[in-house]
Amino acid sequence: MKYYYVLIEREYGSAGTAIGERLSELGKIPCYGAEILERVSERLNIDVDRIQRYEEKTTNSFLYSLYLMGRMNEGTDGHLSNEGQIYLEEQRVIRELAAQGPAVFVGRCAVNAFEDRKDVLKVFIRADKELRKNRAVESYGIRPNEAETVVHKFDRKRSSYYAANTGRDWKDLSNYHLVLDSGKLGIERCAKIIWSAMNE
Repeated sequence: MKYYYVLIEREYGSAGTAIGERLSELGKIPCYGAEILERVSERLNIDVDRIQRYEEKTTNSFLYSLYLMGRMNEGTDGHLSNEGQIYLEEQRVIRELAAQGPAVFVGRCAVNAFEDRKDVLKVFIRADKELRKNRAVESYGIRPNEAETVVHKFDRKRSSYYAANTGRDWKDLSNYHLVLDSGKLGIERCAKIIWSAMNE
């Protein structure tokens, strides 16, 4: 295996999580996304909904994120904001899970936890906005008249969170090794392309 870890960033409604789960089945390796939040929730005794609300308020300062990572490396995270503590705990959880072996990570700025590794494949999943709006309605139960607003809201949230914690533009395709259009390729083919890239 050339790449032991796959990091997936995805537009809302592009089926990035489903692709990660299918890749997990193909490679018989774990896929982590919501599980990271659940572990952080247990450790910090903060419910998942509140964690997600804190993330929406994340400072847009990459310098602050560098400061947070420095505190984590020093083993000191006292006197941090709730947002800062949550972010550091997420990164700790990701590193712990990675130490267990090959895996797929969906979202959560996992790229920071793998910064010095060469065995990481970075993937961005996108799709046409109309398709994403339809998926939001059909798969996520969003009302049709709210779909456009919800898609825009979650894309903006992911973009802001990524920028704040990596200092990079979420949609800058040079950040990724693979960019796949799930609307054109479908979930199964996307997963197979990634699996092939991991092993060639």
